[in-house]
Amino acid sequence: MGRKPPQLLAELHAHTTWSDGALTPRQLVDLYGRAGFDVLAITDHVVRSDVDGHVRAENYGEYLAELDAEAERARARYGLLVVPGLELTVDDPDPRCAGHAVALGLRQFVSVDGGLDAALADARSAGAALVAAHPYPLAAAASSHRGTARFAEEPEWAAGAVDRFELFNRDDRFAWVAARKLPWVATGDFHLPEHLFTWKTLLPCERDEQAVVEALRSRARFPLLRVETSRVAA
Repeated sequence: MGRKPPQLLAELHAHTTWSDGALTPRQLVDLYGRAGFDVLAITDHVVRSDVDGHVRAENYGEYLAELDAEAERARARYGLLVVPGLELTVDDPDPRCAGHAVALGLRQFVSVDGGLDAALADARSAGAALVAAHPYPLAAAASSHRGTARFAEEPEWAAGAVDRFELFNRDDRFAWVAARKLPWVATGDFHLPEHLFTWKTLLPCERDEQAVVEALRSRARFPLLRVETSRVAA
């Protein structure tokens, strides 16, 4: 009989000071490494090029180099796999046109200047796994500062455009994802240290970047776990 793969405690959506997170990549690695996580995906925002800040084409090489350096340190010190990514961030005054997607295992810059559809296609062509981030129904999106309702408003399109959907983003639950039996994950959408203590995903795969990407691109169902403060090592 073949060996069953381990179940890896994974944070699949996290931001650093490269976009709007509170911690540097090094600080983020230390937080999750000390908490006993197996996988950490760093997914800073990429926005339209006419918007200041965040990860951009001109600084992407520096961004990826820093993540790779931290990945080497994380593996040696904590046994933690760091996976590079980006959050493809397309905002719009109309929530039905706004959507964010996390591209995991992405190792090239992807612009969102051409809109969400083009960005998703480019990221998929580059080999990334795609996760619909905080996919609010329209009524909830209208009252959220994120305002991202496109995935819920166009579920048939969404099912082919991304690989998975956040069933939980922190403690927000998106019931329509479960009702449609779509492949799910749970993430902390980390910006602040308290976001460590939220819903996470257990990945049944080897501790390897490509194995994580392949698992996320599959239709397998993953168990979810809510991390409590008691899990964090002293």
